[in-house]
Amino acid sequence: MLEVGRLGRAHGVRGEIYVDLLTDRTERVAVGARLKAGDKWLTVAAARRAADRWLVRFEEIPDRTAAEHHSGMRLSAEPLPASDHEGLYVHELVGARVVGVDGTDYGPCVSVLANPAHDILELESGGLVPIVFVQSVEGGRILIDPPEGLFDL
Repeated sequence: MLEVGRLGRAHGVRGEIYVDLLTDRTERVAVGARLKAGDKWLTVAAARRAADRWLVRFEEIPDRTAAEHHSGMRLSAEPLPASDHEGLYVHELVGARVVGVDGTDYGPCVSVLANPAHDILELESGGLVPIVFVQSVEGGRILIDPPEGLFDL
């Protein structure tokens, strides 16, 4: 399961609730989409953009009281099939070996840091690699083409 958003505060009396998406894949809040909040599956009944968030009504949340109960919960969803996306998932990167195109083994990726310009791979050694230097990700291996001096300090 991937974390795709967070439920915000309730809106109105009919069970609408604000959703902050952590993804640019807006189909996550399309009518009929299923998201998991805690151990409960929710089905999107209606959704509309509300500034930089979404105002969503779920079939399983009938009123404001139920919406308030769900406020603050994380939303998870099944990963999209590989053919449906062009990007990389964090779970594909964390734990993978980072190897240079010249064969240098830089060790495993321990986290992915969000950065306004580009996300950054954090290596076990403490090294940082901007995602723009990733050539491919396959079979638990991240192939990078780092510029000269990236790891020199």
